Parts: sequence; C-alpha cells; structure tokens
Amino acid sequence: MRVVRLGSPRMEGEGIRIGTVRRPPRGVPRAEFASRNYYDVWFPNLAPSPETMKLGQEAATPAQWAAFAKRYRAEMAAPENSHTLELLAALSHQSHFSVGCYCEDEAHCHRSLLRELLLEKGARLSPP
Repeated sequence: MRVVRLGSPRMEGEGIRIGTVRRPPRGVPRAEFASRNYYDVWFPNLAPSPETMKLGQEAATPAQWAAFAKRYRAEMAAPENSHTLELLAALSHQSHFSVGCYCEDEAHCHRSLLRELLLEKGARLSPP
C-alpha cells in the first residue's frame, strides 16, 4: 500500500488508486480521473469533514495543526471509519493499492495523518 499525492505520476506496481478526498478534481471530466492519475475509485469517507478540512487548511501554527489532527483522528475513530481503516490495513498485506489526496505538502495534509492511522492498524506501507 502507498500513500500518494493524487495527480502525480503512478509508480510501478502501485495498483488501484483510492481518492480519500472530499471533492473530485475541479475541471477534470469524470471519465478522465484515472487517466490523469487522480484516482480509480473515489472514497470520501476517509477525508476530513468540511469543517475539519477548513481547520487544516487554515492551520498556520503547530497548535492549530494539532487541533486539526485531533479532530481528524476523532472522526476516523468513528466505527465506520475505524472499520474501513482496519480493512485497508488488512488488504495491504495481500494487495497493491494506494490512497491519497491532492495536497502538495504531505506534512500539512490529512494524508500524513491517514498514513499514521493505517500504520497504527497494522498496514504494510511502501516507502514514499
């Protein structure tokens, strides 16, 4: 399993891309999402809620980022999200796939937290 930036070139053996984003890419026809390396399957369930996403986008200090991270982790602790993370972690031991977001800087993106959550659930991740 890999955690990737959506829209970036695919790596060899990456497998299916799952878009863990709240919204599809702007200005891109749906039929071209996969061919333009965004995602093969859209799965917004693992994206932050709109309110939480706004906190993350506006986070300018470590304390603000920590508040975003705490809120996102709380959302991912909900049973349906926790079960999804466990499923992806289990699948990572037998399948090649990736999850991702559009943000340029992973350190200031929910995918950095998603990476941590998946590792905590026992996922096998390829190096970035």
